[in-house]
Amino acid sequence: MSRIAGCFRRVESRRRARRLVLGLLSDLPRKNCWTIAEHAGDASPAGMQHLLSRAAWDADRVRDDIRGFVIDSIGEQEAVLVVDETGDLKKGIHTVGVQRQYTGTAGRIENAQVAVYLIYSATAGHAAIDRRLYVPRSWTQDRERCRAAGIPENVGFATKPALATEMIAEALDAGVSAAWVTGDEVYGSDPHLSAELERRQVGYVLAVSRKRTIATRAGVFRVGVLAHGLPQRAWQRLSAGAGAKGHRFYDWAQVGIDSPSDGPGHRWLLIRRNRRTGELAFYRCYSPRPVPLTTLIRVAGRRWTVEETFQAAKGLAGLDEHQVRCWTSWHRWTTLAILAHAFLAVTAATERAGRPTSPELAPLTCGEIQRLFTALLIRPVRDLAHRLHWSVWRRRHQARTRASHYQRQEAEQP
Repeated sequence: MSRIAGCFRRVESRRRARRLVLGLLSDLPRKNCWTIAEHAGDASPAGMQHLLSRAAWDADRVRDDIRGFVIDSIGEQEAVLVVDETGDLKKGIHTVGVQRQYTGTAGRIENAQVAVYLIYSATAGHAAIDRRLYVPRSWTQDRERCRAAGIPENVGFATKPALATEMIAEALDAGVSAAWVTGDEVYGSDPHLSAELERRQVGYVLAVSRKRTIATRAGVFRVGVLAHGLPQRAWQRLSAGAGAKGHRFYDWAQVGIDSPSDGPGHRWLLIRRNRRTGELAFYRCYSPRPVPLTTLIRVAGRRWTVEETFQAAKGLAGLDEHQVRCWTSWHRWTTLAILAHAFLAVTAATERAGRPTSPELAPLTCGEIQRLFTALLIRPVRDLAHRLHWSVWRRRHQARTRASHYQRQEAEQP
């Protein structure tokens, strides 16, 4: 917290931000301004709401400090930047960026808010270092709706790959040490992202659809057709990295491909085959220098760390539990949530590196660090008068809300 202190104009805002982060790190069953304010000893959620909406502090500067904290702690030259989006299911139509759209969180089209994240994945650990809220075209075409949600006038429609490209460019310009970028088919299908990475001489392993056409020395083929034409000797059984149940072994094949622009560097199609089901996955790969197949597989395997990051950030740090509607509040809550998760990830990585682990014990995880931190260091206010005050406050607020709904319902009756 002392690292980000300069991002706040007033000491009161900085102290309240610290209490909010402690609330995010706590074991509260639900994490929002109400529950965190009660946990912190405040008389009402007004102070936390003010911090997220109107207080003078710069969330992007805090984001920059988080990025520096992560890189300084677990950075390495061969690290991988992982891009992916996640959605939060929402009710209503007023929350910034919400509309009916596909989200992997539900696995279907739902009323949701979607954001794209940039994950820094190194050998020691992984954490989010940037975020972009996806604003659908239905929003950017309605400037009045954008103004009501606090979206700046200069924010226009941008695709998810475009948002990912912006974050990667900012990170690399800031001196982030990373040699690779990976992402799923949404990002592998975008030519501008791969072109920008090649221009910067940054390697990538990006998933592509089986219908994607690839130019090889033998001609132009769809990658699905190309995979079925490979001889058995082209496949090798190799691990994509260790998972919760051991190494993730697949059959892999590598095919050299041509560049549409004849630019420098080396390009391959990487094919993964599930040994049990035969299911195929395809990756378009680039590197400014020759690399072995095992390196491409390592990078492809790192894409799964984004799922672990989302799971931990949501389950442990309240990333998806915000109850805010506006642009500024969303960015501030999300930034403090990824700060809380970065603290857990870096602490776990530091402990694993600094202390020899017994073979009889599993390595420390973010979840275990949070449990220890909550039990040993966080001291919530448990005073009886404070608890009774909050019970009265909640019931009074609920009564006012119910009365307001009834009045609105009566006014709308013909």
